[in-house]
Amino acid sequence: MGAPEMYINRGSTINLTCIVEHSPEPPANIMWMHNNLEINYDSPRGGVSVITEKGDVTVSYLLIQRAKPADSGRYSCSPSNAIAQEITVHVLNGELPAAMQHGGQLKLEYPITVFFFSLVALFLGT
Repeated sequence: MGAPEMYINRGSTINLTCIVEHSPEPPANIMWMHNNLEINYDSPRGGVSVITEKGDVTVSYLLIQRAKPADSGRYSCSPSNAIAQEITVHVLNGELPAAMQHGGQLKLEYPITVFFFSLVALFLGT
């Protein structure tokens, strides 16, 4: 069974959320990857940011504005003290496949740590 998938329209905002709970302590860091490469938030592409809120429940948001086909691929959230989770994102050029998702949520449970990898596609009316 492969990773979950998300379909969004070109020009939309990709919002990937990683929630870490039931962990003895907050992760020291959460690394976001795209196609096995660490995401560079200062790249010339622009419009890519991450917000992480640490606490009893740690939440990290990866936001990618103005999605383009090059943003398609496998994304992973990798907390320093837990197992990484993945999602495959498809950025579409106006196609409307049957699997088109307008947001959703995937719950992944582990004995020590529970991850929620929720996905939201915000359409900017393009």
